Parts: sequence; structure tokens; C-alpha cells
Amino acid sequence: MGLRALEGRVLAHAPWVFGLSLLGHLAMVAFQTKMTMVDLMVYRNASPELFTGFLYDWRLKEFSDQFALPFTYPPFSALVFVPLSWVPWGVARWFWQLACLACLWFVTRKSLQLVGSNDPRRALLWTGLFVWVEPVRTTLNYGQINLVLAALLLGTMVSARSWKQGAGVGIAAGLKLTPAISGLYFLAARRYRAAVWSAVAFFGTVGLGYLISPSLSERYWFHLLGDATRVGPVGSAINQSLRGALSRTVGHDVETGPVFVAGVAVAVVLAGVALHAAVKARDTLAMIVTVQFLGLLVSPISWSHHWVWAVPALMWLLYSAKHRLATVTAVAWLLAIGSYLISFLLKAQPSIWVIPRPWYYSALGWVYPAVGVLTLVTIAVVLRRRAAERSPQDVEHPVDLLRE
Repeated sequence: MGLRALEGRVLAHAPWVFGLSLLGHLAMVAFQTKMTMVDLMVYRNASPELFTGFLYDWRLKEFSDQFALPFTYPPFSALVFVPLSWVPWGVARWFWQLACLACLWFVTRKSLQLVGSNDPRRALLWTGLFVWVEPVRTTLNYGQINLVLAALLLGTMVSARSWKQGAGVGIAAGLKLTPAISGLYFLAARRYRAAVWSAVAFFGTVGLGYLISPSLSERYWFHLLGDATRVGPVGSAINQSLRGALSRTVGHDVETGPVFVAGVAVAVVLAGVALHAAVKARDTLAMIVTVQFLGLLVSPISWSHHWVWAVPALMWLLYSAKHRLATVTAVAWLLAIGSYLISFLLKAQPSIWVIPRPWYYSALGWVYPAVGVLTLVTIAVVLRRRAAERSPQDVEHPVDLLRE
């Protein structure tokens, strides 16, 4: 039975799948002591240090036997998280879980709308299933910000209002730098006004950080930025960037040397071809997925939970692509994120700091970058074929690339 046929059978029961799935997860939040939400604890507990000057000296030592977690985001991000420090930990914990679940539903629903599917049951069904896939599951377990950022970006980038598009990307980049890659979407779509608004919003967050703490801002932007080892272990299996995969393959951190540069060059070329095809096909979601995947691939560190963009990618592969290669890629993603492979690899490695490992563990550690690259290839192949099937008039006619 195919995936679509299986979905058709369970679609009538989508509200039950959604409800039971969320109840199951919330029961784990209530009773599973291992769900420490360490990243949320960092956001909440470190943020008041913005006003003491010790924000980047602070460390969370609890639950971190191998690496005391630092606050790694810009000062503006700490400012945003300060209100969480005003409420008890239990309140912050539950608020964040419910907010992230709402963002997961929004990302799923918006992705489906962008591929022309407006059946709310489908969004409920997939949201219920996505709660348990590895990037989402670990985002929820760690109390990470990934789903919030994905919802902010996806909700604003598809707006027809330039200021809203730019503000969403600029604020997201001010919270955590990696969303800045989204500016490529504006350039490719020739939304230059939105690109300007994104720069204005981003530098506004930087300016606000300087206004509150010039010393911390100067330290972050001119000393800490770019130090990947401060963020965490580059070679650990949980780092699913090209740099992480390449480092595990050769047995040492490739840093920004020729091996890394070659990998980035390949990713940039593939993403460029995919993005050009998506622009020509006027496919908004494919453009967004391409840009976000490029950012995940070339970033020095992309933890496995950063790959929540697999959710929109899957929606595009299953409901928009309509191609055999897309089916293969969708199955690859379902196997990659639906399994416990990353968790297994984390347990198999002797330490998060030890990079050398048996070749088969190195090969398995390519799982997200490999399927991410396959997704870029799929977007390029599918949309180039789609563009070729259009009449010349349809292809050349100028249209708005974005949907409300």
C-alpha cells in the first residue's frame, strides 16, 4: 500500500491521531523525568545575566556531564527570553511545550496550504505524526527554539507585504543567526524591498542589544561569533551539518579547510540549480525549503533538531512534486527522521568530543546531510521538468511568486 493510500484510510481518524498523539506527548512532559528541556533552561536561566555583564560566562552545569552549556545567541535573544525568568520553571516549561506544539501545527498547515491542500484533517494527521519524528521530538525534549523560528519564518516569508516578510526574517536572525540565510529567498524572488526590511529589522535587534549592553554586544559580535567549538562538539553524531559529516569521515575537524570548502561548493551549486528551478516554476515552498536546507548544510553546526525543515520538505515531496524521485526522497526522509538512528549513533560514540569512529558509523552519520542533498537534487529535477512542460508564454509571464 502506498503512502497516499495509507493516508487516505486514516484521514477520517485524523482528529483522534492528533489528539491521542498530543496527549501522549504531554503525558511524557508531565511524568518523564528525563525530559529536562536543558536548552529552555539555558534560555531562561541565562537571560537575566544580560544585565549583569556575565551572559557569555554563564554555564548550565546541570544535566551536562560532558559539556556545560553556554548561552550562544545574540544579546537581543537574551532580552526576548527574560520574561521566562519571571515565572516558575514549571510554568515556563509547559508554556514552551504548548507554544512549540502550536508552531508545529502551524508549520504543517501552512506548508500544506502552499502546496494547494486546504483539508484541515490532513494538517491534524501529519502534526500528530510529526510529534514523534526525531528533529521535532528532540526539539520538544530539549526545549529548543527551532519550531518557533520555523513558524515565524514560514508565516512571514509568504506574506505579500514586504515589511512583514523582512521583519520576520530580520527578527528571526536577531534571535539566532542561522535564519539570516532566508535573505537569499528575497533576492531569488526579486523581493528587494523585503530584503531591505530584513536588514533594517536585523540591525534593529543588534542596535537594541548594544543599547542594553554595549560590552556584551561587542564581545559577541567581534569575539565569540564564528567560534563553532564554543557552541558544542563539531564531530558529534548530533551535528548533522556538512562540516560534522565530513569531520567524522576523515577523523578530525575539517574546520574551514579545503575539504569543507569543497563540500560547501557542491551544496551551493546544487542549491543554486534547485532555487533557479523553483523560481522558474513559481514554487514558493520549494524555494523556502531550498534556502533553509542550504543553511543547514553549510552551517558549521546543525544539530539534528535543527532539521525541523524536513516537515515542510516532506509536505512538498508528498503533495506537490508528483514524481518517482520525490517518492524515493520522501521515503528516505521518513526513514531518517522516523527512526532512532541519531539516538543510536549518539550512544554508540564513546564521547561527544571523540571524532574518529568506525567507517560504518561515519557513513550512517551522513543521514540528514545526504537526504538533504537528495532533496535539493529532487527539487531541481522535478521543477526543471515541470518548467519544460509549461508553454513558453506561461514560463515567461511575470507573476507574483508569493501567496498570501
